[in-house]
Amino acid sequence: MADKLPFELADKELVQVDCLIHGEAVAGKSGRRSDVEAAVERAECLWAWHRLTGKPLGEARHEVDYALTTIHSSTAGRRALVIKQPLGVTAGLVPWNFPVVLVLRKAGAALAAGCTMVIKPSPETSLTGLALGRLALRAGFPPGALNVLPTSREQTPAVAAALCEHPLVRLVSLTGSTHVGKIVAQLCARNLKKTTLELGGNCPFIIFDDANLDQALNQLMALKWRHASQVCITANRVYVQRGVHDAFLEALVQRTQKLKLGHGMASDTTLGPLTTARGLDKAEMLAQDALQRGATMACGTGKRQKGHDGSDGFFFAPTIMTGVDDDMLMSRQEIFAPLLGLSLFDDEDDVVARANHTSMGLASYVFTKNVDRLWRMFDKLEAGMIGLNTGGSSAAEAPFGGIKESGLGKESGKDVAVDEFMIAKTGTLTIEHHW
Repeated sequence: MADKLPFELADKELVQVDCLIHGEAVAGKSGRRSDVEAAVERAECLWAWHRLTGKPLGEARHEVDYALTTIHSSTAGRRALVIKQPLGVTAGLVPWNFPVVLVLRKAGAALAAGCTMVIKPSPETSLTGLALGRLALRAGFPPGALNVLPTSREQTPAVAAALCEHPLVRLVSLTGSTHVGKIVAQLCARNLKKTTLELGGNCPFIIFDDANLDQALNQLMALKWRHASQVCITANRVYVQRGVHDAFLEALVQRTQKLKLGHGMASDTTLGPLTTARGLDKAEMLAQDALQRGATMACGTGKRQKGHDGSDGFFFAPTIMTGVDDDMLMSRQEIFAPLLGLSLFDDEDDVVARANHTSMGLASYVFTKNVDRLWRMFDKLEAGMIGLNTGGSSAAEAPFGGIKESGLGKESGKDVAVDEFMIAKTGTLTIEHHW
């Protein structure tokens, strides 16, 4: 065993035993030194430490040289090549609320990347998925490129699990609830399958005193009541600054009372039914919880009713509540029904904290004429998509997706959507006699 180091330290200041925190040496609270720290001070122990690593000194020096290639240009005569290849077979789990757009959004990116896809539509809208599959054949896609696998509600969990666990399926793209997303993620994790998860939203809609109230009202009406509010990016929590709260509420109630609730095929219907009995039951429960906790009903009944033409169905009266606080269930859960709650706020920091106080982070909306405030809100709000003086937070050319428990990965977006379905493969080539 050698009794001294086989080299001289050129810069002994690099050998420090204290922690390096924010660029400064910080001693540990205990003041104790481990064997490794002592080895820095004693050449004999350092040599023993060197022997224990098992890495020859020459290889260690090569590692340092290799590390430097991440800073300056790589070795002369060597070229790195990157190609992108399709993942292969993929699966799309599609819900009932947008059975056309979500099939096209998922399948379009997959097919553009060169992947095949198996679509499992929701049992409530399986005919739509099947029609799109047949249209793909007519458009010239080869058989097997886009496959559609409809199931009954009872068989949906088993079929979805089979797709998640099948070894040939390389990616699963789901649009659904956060609860279902966690189940899919667990199933796919068993064989480390890639997932793209577009999940639930609890989206805040914030109106400041200096906002254009007509603009905010028009955007909220279009966003909130579309498809009976069965939309993941809809306004779930509306925060209105104190100075404009009453005026905005009055205008909102007047516009909402003009909605025509009825059968979807009726020409004068502007608000249709909920899709499932479960959604109707949940909406009534959320409304009753808010009333019991002190909210006030400003519009509607908070209950199921017949359509304006007397038709039966899963109709829920468009309902607006005021005095909604953050502890009420309708503030903490995704509503997915035409039930809307307004909350007062006084200052920017307060509303940001309240808007971000959720496990979800899909979309947020801000209305103000102050450009500086818009930028601050854009930075501070914890969501994947921010509507700045608009209720339209998504576009085909922009990435769609949330953060936190609202999902993983992105859909849409010219630089994002197709990449989700591709592998980046690196090749390294050495050119002889190139110095």
